[in-house]
Amino acid sequence: MTTKPLQERAAEPRVIEQRGLYFDELEEDVVYAHRPGRTVTEADNVLFTTMTMNTQALHLDAAWSAEQPFGQRLMNSMFTLATVVGQSVPQLTQGTIIAQLGLTDVSFPHPMYHGDTLYTETVVTGKRLSSSRPGQGIVTMKHTGRNQHGEVVALATRSCLMWERDAHTAAQRAHPSGKNPAQAGTARKEPAAKGRIDT
Repeated sequence: MTTKPLQERAAEPRVIEQRGLYFDELEEDVVYAHRPGRTVTEADNVLFTTMTMNTQALHLDAAWSAEQPFGQRLMNSMFTLATVVGQSVPQLTQGTIIAQLGLTDVSFPHPMYHGDTLYTETVVTGKRLSSSRPGQGIVTMKHTGRNQHGEVVALATRSCLMWERDAHTAAQRAHPSGKNPAQAGTARKEPAAKGRIDT
């Protein structure tokens, strides 16, 4: 194995890794609009529904659904919820989240149909530093999903445990192999078997 000369190594380009935002970069009461939108399909509906062992005819049986109040199959609302959260990841939490803590106030004011396009936006409604995990904080986000007509199809409030930027950088340096950097910023450690997150 040969080693590159020093001048060649010095000329290597700087790497900028795509990521979300850290606790200290997230702003409250700002609308984060996530793009691109996601056009949902019959294949999405059938695959997601069957993979999750959901036998609801409203998602699978076109003939039966045609006789129901909406006149056609509806997108599985769990797929809609997962996509709403997923659309926010590249802009907000990719590589900067430690754990999702919970979802509340989930609702689906309007159905989604095959061929609709889902657009999501997020507002950070609250943030505070963790009392027991230095360098980490709790962020509360309100996700709103709309279809191509601007109709609200999904609402959810989500809480996440997030890194502060300096703490994450320090943890990555302390654990260059990527082994459990989340524990690097904690004041105390619980047995791993408990799986508990102290906030």
